[in-house]
Amino acid sequence: MPEIYDLIIHNVQLASMNEQDSYGIVENAVICIKGQTIAAIYNANDSNITQLETEESIDGKGYWMTPGLIDCHTHLVYGGNRANEFEMRLNGASYEELAKAGGGILSTVKATRETDKDELFKLAAKRLSYLIDEGVTSIEIKSGYGLDLKTEQKMLEVAKELADYSTVEVSKTFLGAHAVPKEYKDDVDGYVDLVCNEMIPKLQGLNLIDCVDAFCEGIGFNIEQTNKVFTKASELGLPVKLHAEQLSNLGGSVLACQYNAWSVDHLEYLTEQDVLALKQSKTVATLLPGAFYFLSETKLPPINALRKHQVPIAIATDSNPGSSPCLSLLLMLNMATTLFKLTPLEALRGVTVNAAKALNIDDRVGSIEIGKQADLVLWDIDSPAQLSYQIGGNPCRKVIKKGALILDKDS
Repeated sequence: MPEIYDLIIHNVQLASMNEQDSYGIVENAVICIKGQTIAAIYNANDSNITQLETEESIDGKGYWMTPGLIDCHTHLVYGGNRANEFEMRLNGASYEELAKAGGGILSTVKATRETDKDELFKLAAKRLSYLIDEGVTSIEIKSGYGLDLKTEQKMLEVAKELADYSTVEVSKTFLGAHAVPKEYKDDVDGYVDLVCNEMIPKLQGLNLIDCVDAFCEGIGFNIEQTNKVFTKASELGLPVKLHAEQLSNLGGSVLACQYNAWSVDHLEYLTEQDVLALKQSKTVATLLPGAFYFLSETKLPPINALRKHQVPIAIATDSNPGSSPCLSLLLMLNMATTLFKLTPLEALRGVTVNAAKALNIDDRVGSIEIGKQADLVLWDIDSPAQLSYQIGGNPCRKVIKKGALILDKDS
């Protein structure tokens, strides 16, 4: 009896990303899909190939296929932009000075509060379309530009609706502890109480939170305040992740590891002792080269220590209006290699299998394996390394999400 599949993709070079130290290449591959799942993978010369039947097939034209890309750290939902602050910074003002003067995050908070839900959705959907166009099939979207219950809920509802609209999987992260709103500028602990006692329980009750995040930094929240947020999340059974060690070392990463955080992100000021804590907790180190570049930072994350202790490294856009107005995950691959000196293999793992770990979805996406979700991207490239080598242009030809073709530039 022949095997019957819903979709067969043939004549592709496969970078499965299912091996630690290689791309997991299968030459002249044939990928068989049933429903939303990868059911079989063959080489075209396999004798069983004549026993395959399908209702639909795709000729990959000898192109390369990778897992769907995963952007595991974004702030995609917001109102307005901060091009004016960008200009001010280039005229000498620092990121911290802008924040302390009421600019920075708080200027986006004002714009987001004033933007209605429909407009926020339109703006975010347009941003998301650029990422899908480059092969993104799963994404994390944070709140954090509301800093009040009404607006935080509005942002998370938009994130949830984006998943239905785009078919891309969206992980919704509550980042109420992103900055201190002007209403609480003299009562930071009071705002943390609001986050813990009102926002998190209410938003969880509405099924709008997949994970809880905070910004542990001198211009954000201290260790004690961050710990209070994490304690509440833990009490409610919610996982955590953390913005940590971006501008200084407050010990946020070690704290996050005590809660088995999915990831800690930024990490320019991470120490080797911190890296050991990540290793023991299996927390992913998410690097954000766009923010490093855009803020003209000079202190590099401890890449060699992360390698030495085999901590999984993820890469993300950190797409946001203030410190990384980036809508290209491919550009982040290039920056990860040129600025942080990751290898092309490490960079690609950073937006596939390790990014999946950073969102706790690696059981179903992030690599091309039998039994995993059929999230796939077809690229007109000569080798996987070209994805991080090339600057500009877009070699993405087709995007498949859960076995369905959601983007086809060859049709």
